[in-house]
Amino acid sequence: MGRAEYDQLGRVVDHQVKALFPDGAVRRAVLLRHGDDPAVPLGQLMIRVFIPGTDGPEDYDRDLAAWQEEHREEMAELRREVSLRLPSARLLEFAVDGSGTSAPRITMPDDGTLASEQMSGREIVTTALELLRANYVFPERAEEAAAAVEARLAAGEYDSLDEITLAERLTGHLNQVCDDKHLRVRLGGGPGPRPEPGPEPGSGHRRERAPDGAEPPDHEARRLKMRRMGRLLDNFGIHRVERLDGNVGYLDIRRVAVAENAGPAISAAMELVAGTYALIIDLRRNHGGSPDGVVYWCSYLFPGGGPGTHLNDIFHADTGETRQFWSLPYVPGERYLDRPVYVLSSHETFSGGEDFCYTLQALGRATVIGETTGGGAHPTRAFPIGRAMHIGIPFARSVNPVTGTNWQGTGVVPDVAVPEAESFTVAYREALGHVLSADDVPPPIADDARTALAALTS
Repeated sequence: MGRAEYDQLGRVVDHQVKALFPDGAVRRAVLLRHGDDPAVPLGQLMIRVFIPGTDGPEDYDRDLAAWQEEHREEMAELRREVSLRLPSARLLEFAVDGSGTSAPRITMPDDGTLASEQMSGREIVTTALELLRANYVFPERAEEAAAAVEARLAAGEYDSLDEITLAERLTGHLNQVCDDKHLRVRLGGGPGPRPEPGPEPGSGHRRERAPDGAEPPDHEARRLKMRRMGRLLDNFGIHRVERLDGNVGYLDIRRVAVAENAGPAISAAMELVAGTYALIIDLRRNHGGSPDGVVYWCSYLFPGGGPGTHLNDIFHADTGETRQFWSLPYVPGERYLDRPVYVLSSHETFSGGEDFCYTLQALGRATVIGETTGGGAHPTRAFPIGRAMHIGIPFARSVNPVTGTNWQGTGVVPDVAVPEAESFTVAYREALGHVLSADDVPPPIADDARTALAALTS
């Protein structure tokens, strides 16, 4: 399990624990793996829950005892949910927040009573292959990969593995055949092996989801809830908006959020850079998102009215249908036209972030500066295998109307290849050069541009 995935799982655990213990009964919950704490064996996880204390170390025993008496039912429910949804977390601890390693703790190990409700490794692999065969965008490759894994299954290669090792090994074996970075088996599942409401078509990442799992019954209420969460979690992926010296706009976009939720925030960001002479869009830490979000962002960079600009197509293997994506005829505020755009890329840029890069590059609307991107072009959905795991399966593929292909496996190759750490400097230098060559630039802005350029050059 990679660091990013592990950190995300830790945030989910913290959120779910706090939801189970409302009204501030829990300060925080942390997920620990082997190496984080000597008590965690290899291949296992621990969840440590920190509760509020009172006066000092001399009261830790009393604090824990009083808290346990008040929350026995919630503690038992948490132990059950962890055993079913994250079996590798065989250790569950409760401690007073701020206490040291020698302070008293309440320990609730998995006692094995729910073993009959946990899927075996063989059942997990078999279910994953059924889902792969039914949903993968390339059926022949799915069959080839499934057959290879079934041979390993028959040889006992997946027997007696914890789910962390099993997920990593099964993912690796599938990709030996498919070579698809979106095809992954991961921890965290659902009630059974049925597809849960997935991402927007074309997304490599899940939608913003309410942490407590509650789904309002009507669409508008659900949309408003997701919008609130998208704003709170990461501001819809809009990490930074800035007017740089020399009147150059800068956008740092870490995620391409669903346009239905993020539209007002995207429009606000574009309004803040509308008066600049050049624009830098930083996608170096963008790991994906919604194709409709890509359309909304790109629509500000192309003329409005008429049929619009043909941005991308997505072919759905299950229906044989192709969905076309065109720039929007109307967006709030001013479009960003007839001015240069520079897109920063890195090896971390992935999925929807790559769609953003590739579309602008193919249409000649932006210069991509940095590193070749990750190479994941297949829209993906998450299918629960059981309570403990899910498999992300690409169910469609992108087809760019200009190139007739996509960035799968190859990544987006930059127009100007430089290490990602240098890409901003290169782009800013180009942008400042454009400002200084433009007509009718007010002297104060021209002076700022010259000063900034001199600083970069020195």
